[in-house]
Amino acid sequence: MMNILFLCTGNSCRSILAEATFNHLAPTGMRAMSAGSKPAGKVHPRSIALLKSKGISTEGYFSKSWDNLPQVPDIVVTVCENAAGETCPAYLGNVVRTHWGVEDPAKATGSEAEINASFEQAYQILRTRIEAFLALSITAIQTDKVRFKHELDRIGHLS
Repeated sequence: MMNILFLCTGNSCRSILAEATFNHLAPTGMRAMSAGSKPAGKVHPRSIALLKSKGISTEGYFSKSWDNLPQVPDIVVTVCENAAGETCPAYLGNVVRTHWGVEDPAKATGSEAEINASFEQAYQILRTRIEAFLALSITAIQTDKVRFKHELDRIGHLS
């Protein structure tokens, strides 16, 4: 089993969108979780609405701290600039880390349509990156860690 942690500061928008989308698309043997260094305590309602509109289950997703992870991740993907600069807790050990920065849709302003478009854009960027990750060779992942890290970093620039 490969466990991926999507990490953000608040764990209310981007990391939740990534976790739910990854779990919706991932094959057996891969599982995502998400957490925040300073969790907001609730998932943004627009994130829930967007996931539902895409046919992705929202059951069981909630804002949580990186102090209470159900498993130690194999890969940590930060999705916000603040989390990228933070030091992961020591108990995470020597995990593969990468940064897939995405603008925070929760900070979007403007009309309802403009705010919804910000959430849609964040979702589409994350989905594109998740699909690229899932297209990687599992054998390559397991045998060449340097190349794997390079590929993860490359994926973080896709939009």
